[in-house]
Amino acid sequence: MARSRKSDRAASPGGQPLLFDQRPDAGGNGQAVALHEAARTRYLNYALSVITSRALPDVRDGLKPVQRRILYTMWQQHLHAGAKPRKCAKVVGDVMGSYHPHGDTAIYDALVRLAQPFALSYPLVDGSGNFGSLDGDSAAAMRYTECRLAALSNELLDEIGQDTVPFRPNYDGTHSEPVVLPARMANLLVNGTTGIAVGMATNIPPHHLGEICQALGALLRNPELQTQHLCRTVKGPDFPTGGQILNTPGELLQIYKTGSGPIRLRATYQAGPVQRQSRLLYVSSVPYAVNKAQLVEQIGKIIAAGKLPPLVNVKDLSTEDVRIELELKKQADHGKVMAYLFKHTALQTNFNVNLTCLVPTENPEVGRPERCDLRQILQHFLNFRLQVVARRLQHALRQLDHRIHILEGLARVFDVLDQIIETIRSSDGKEDAAAKIIKKFELDADQTDAILELKLYRLARLELLAIGRELDTKRRRAAQIKRTLASDQALRELVGQEIDQIRKSYGCGKRRTRIKAAGDEPQYDVDDFVAPEDNHVLLTQDGWIKRQKEIRDAGATRLREGDQVLAFLLGSTRASCVLLTSYGTAYTCRIVDIPATSGYGEPVQKLFKLKDGERVVAAFSLDARASGRIAGAKPAVHALAVTDDGYSFRFSFEPYLEPSNRFGRRYARLASGARITGVESIGGSETIIAATTQARLILCRADQVNFLAGPGRGVRLIRLAPDDRVIGFCASASSRAALHVVTNQGTKRTITSSKYELTGRGGKGRQLMKRGRLVAVVPRPLAPPTFDG
Repeated sequence: MARSRKSDRAASPGGQPLLFDQRPDAGGNGQAVALHEAARTRYLNYALSVITSRALPDVRDGLKPVQRRILYTMWQQHLHAGAKPRKCAKVVGDVMGSYHPHGDTAIYDALVRLAQPFALSYPLVDGSGNFGSLDGDSAAAMRYTECRLAALSNELLDEIGQDTVPFRPNYDGTHSEPVVLPARMANLLVNGTTGIAVGMATNIPPHHLGEICQALGALLRNPELQTQHLCRTVKGPDFPTGGQILNTPGELLQIYKTGSGPIRLRATYQAGPVQRQSRLLYVSSVPYAVNKAQLVEQIGKIIAAGKLPPLVNVKDLSTEDVRIELELKKQADHGKVMAYLFKHTALQTNFNVNLTCLVPTENPEVGRPERCDLRQILQHFLNFRLQVVARRLQHALRQLDHRIHILEGLARVFDVLDQIIETIRSSDGKEDAAAKIIKKFELDADQTDAILELKLYRLARLELLAIGRELDTKRRRAAQIKRTLASDQALRELVGQEIDQIRKSYGCGKRRTRIKAAGDEPQYDVDDFVAPEDNHVLLTQDGWIKRQKEIRDAGATRLREGDQVLAFLLGSTRASCVLLTSYGTAYTCRIVDIPATSGYGEPVQKLFKLKDGERVVAAFSLDARASGRIAGAKPAVHALAVTDDGYSFRFSFEPYLEPSNRFGRRYARLASGARITGVESIGGSETIIAATTQARLILCRADQVNFLAGPGRGVRLIRLAPDDRVIGFCASASSRAALHVVTNQGTKRTITSSKYELTGRGGKGRQLMKRGRLVAVVPRPLAPPTFDG
């Protein structure tokens, strides 16, 4: 991609800016092109390069370009399965210098993955040294590790010297590299792959080699088979780390038909011994691509937080095999404990299948990205395999024909041996002898050259018999190859025999991943692992929240400097509480999930995702026994909210009883720029006292405010001047209800329902004082919350 060193302020006829392209035209000058056209073209070229030359595997050999180049380089260096391993740094350097001009880290990472038995079901590289672990440990530096090809790699590379696949020049034209390897196994499905390109991705799970070979054989014998028939053989993915697939056969069939879908993968466990005070469980496998160390840490955090009391301890006792010990209380229900861990840890994950790969086109060097189903992948591989075998046989036939031609010439020599020797002795050199032999005995140049290079011991009578036997053998083999090439059925049978031989050599082991659809498994309730006890919850105006078993005096509790208590709640650990914010969002959480501490507490942002500028204005316990008011005695049936633009509405707590996610639920829909001033719980017969910044106030009955079944703006409570805002309110059923406010002169005023008459909502209200403004509402003292009755 050429770099543009300068730009032009001129515009194209369409109004788009122009840029000078430094690539010369026929006249040797730079061409002015529209910037949007150049950007589109160059980004498209980049995207195609990433898709076809980096991120997506080829359906034929199942390899990405970097993997193919690594294996081919090791093959050239004769690093076969029986060879002495060589430093990975040497292999990486040769790959980078000859075929893959990218960073050495990327090449080494690809090589390491090819050698990891927990990443590939059938590793293609045999690594010596530290190549990482299931705990997420990275491999040692490439100067320390050594590698060679695994035995299975022979099935990918053995036929590469038999003119079976096309070659192309490398990036600088000094070498040639194979476009694809002549794989004898469907490596794309056997080992799987993952990759992210531009606008597309791939995520193909590994499968059992024996099942894939059987499916290929069945499709060879009956090309009319469809995916639903092939799924009788290919049961599902077979991950190198084992585990259990929970999908039903119907769900797996749908995934293989569409080429995409989630596979629910779960760890396996088994019961251990029962001890005096506890019982043990052993996790024997973890889901594919799960970091085992992080998994153990997840479980440890759950134990430390007390979220799963029946689970006492976790230990990682793994050696070469996975073995995670879970210590439970003796009377614990292990089914419910594991159900909790499956939901809240990586012991159960989803593997999202995406069978996207490069399929062949008319140009063998360029593949087309396509999402395939199971049958299409197998059929593409078989088509490729038939082509490879045909080219291999054609190559062998050419060699046989050449050898037969030479042998025929040698056989003729023995009939006129004395004349040949006399001709050679009378010649002036090799060229003169060759010319005389060609002219006199009607031989071609190849035959003549073979005669002249013939060693004297080959003139013996026994050698003549050996040449005759070899000639007969070569002719029979050539005839056999011709019959195979002439018969499509014979060619398919040969391919099937080779695939079956691979199955017998490598694919006879048992499946590692069990397939068992989730049935009637133990279920747990969120309260099963929570001890029921009453706790106090304290929320501050700065948004800090904490839970304690008992708080006698909210004013004496430990707070950050300058902070004040906003809400003081009481409820069972099995109950919930709701936090209502100025943006009209309700956040509900279980009381047991609130951090228990005697310190300052934790910011609310750790529990929920509040927006910038959003603050909590009220909080309520949703325990059925709790008083609806923070300091009242009458249970609340609903809540009253007032906005600073003079609107109000009533709503029910019922939609907010269940815990919400981190983003909460809407309980109000505010006008642009408006905020919730406050929320109070009411019973329905209360009096509302609201005050504004311009010292106007309104007193009305709460039942005049509309009740909303869902989020809304509400009705007008007080009509405000353009620069006026509501600063606070109170709602009380007592005749001595009072709202304490602070003026801009620093004095305090008290507004009571006995001093001012009630009016209807929606008016301008009364003027509290002729001069001055109100700046704040004094918070009411918080009494210790109690339960009714």
